[in-house]
Amino acid sequence: MNTKKKQKAVGLMSRWGFILASVGSAVGMANVWGFPNKMGSNGGGAFLLVYLFFIFIFSYVGLPAEFAIGRRSKTGTLGSYENAWATRSKKAGKVGGILGWLPLAGSMCIAIGYAVIVSYVLKALFNSLDGTLMNVETTTWFESFSLNQHSVIPFHIIVVIGTLLTLFLGAKSIEKTNKIMMPLFFIIFIILAVRVAMLPNVLEGYMFMLIPRWEALKDPMVWIWAMGQAFFSLSITGSGMIVYGAYLGEDEDVISVSRKTAIFDTIAALIAALVIIPACFSYQLDVGAGPSLLFVTLPTILQDIPMGNIFAIILYVAMIFAGISSLQNMFEAVGESLLHKFPKLSRKAVLCILCLICLGFGVNMEAIFQWGPWMDLVSIYIIPIGATLGAISWFWVMKKDDLLFEINKGCEKKQGNAWYFIGRYVYVPFAIILCVVALFMKVAF
Repeated sequence: MNTKKKQKAVGLMSRWGFILASVGSAVGMANVWGFPNKMGSNGGGAFLLVYLFFIFIFSYVGLPAEFAIGRRSKTGTLGSYENAWATRSKKAGKVGGILGWLPLAGSMCIAIGYAVIVSYVLKALFNSLDGTLMNVETTTWFESFSLNQHSVIPFHIIVVIGTLLTLFLGAKSIEKTNKIMMPLFFIIFIILAVRVAMLPNVLEGYMFMLIPRWEALKDPMVWIWAMGQAFFSLSITGSGMIVYGAYLGEDEDVISVSRKTAIFDTIAALIAALVIIPACFSYQLDVGAGPSLLFVTLPTILQDIPMGNIFAIILYVAMIFAGISSLQNMFEAVGESLLHKFPKLSRKAVLCILCLICLGFGVNMEAIFQWGPWMDLVSIYIIPIGATLGAISWFWVMKKDDLLFEINKGCEKKQGNAWYFIGRYVYVPFAIILCVVALFMKVAF
């Protein structure tokens, strides 16, 4: 990135605009079906305790490190890895720049599959608006497009082009759209949570969520699933949050903004769980149903309650907001890095290239490899490896003094050896454990 662009990048977002953009990146499908699904399958309240533990650790060291690295380099993934590794030597910097392509590829790969899922959400919204969703057998309806090739192409085109149009104006556009989308997302899900609370037999669902079964803590897989969910939910992938850090002012406290991002992301996950888990208990449905929670389980519930069609519209509008805000981050991470690597390209040209790639792969995804296995492949392998590579780069390769100097810019409470120790000897081992489990035990989070 040239000097002029570097100057423009710094401080483009207001503090709350930045936080809402970061929350927008973090809040998405991982919160709405991922978190309730993992909680339902892994001990309920016990999973919640472990999840909150990892959220605390990761938001204290992992997320601030990615923000700080992005702010230091004033660019995206490739330049940030090169910058971090270059604190050792110029030659090491070149190696870091090459390694940065892996987490960057992860952002693009997840965006391709994610856009297809958001397209399904848009179709669900469309069928809610025309009333179709309230009069179908939901399993048959879902399979009619999820198992058929090229079934949602018009919706896919709208999602991809619409997301990229919001990015044409850069950080200011991201800030403005998230100032609208994120508050509405929370309001909509609070409304849904209140409505679900009026269903019969929901108390058992609340007790399952909030009262831990302590024996579940003895199961190591509860810890593994909770750790993976925390990484994924906070968008700590070794790539995504770096680019937002590039838009952060020099006087901003990265520890503080990371903490606020984690708080709002966790609230979003809990609100989504308060909608889905009690409703599933009320209707005796499988809370661990995964993606079909949005397209089979919830529509079944909505068909059976007063004004269900209105609540269906509200639900899927909220999910569109969450999906687009997450896609913004994925595209922005890739686009900013490509602009750094190929400075002669214009921003609009890069975004158009990403649009064509996403559309080209996305519309053929059903024919080539199915989006479900594709998303599993990315989340099982590429994202854990990217997160681990980032953690090692910041806490083992980059010089300690350089990292602490960037972390402490704007910090009211300066971080020192204790913060670095947690990052190096707690956070990094967690990332490595997750990566090893994902690779050799094939555990998807």
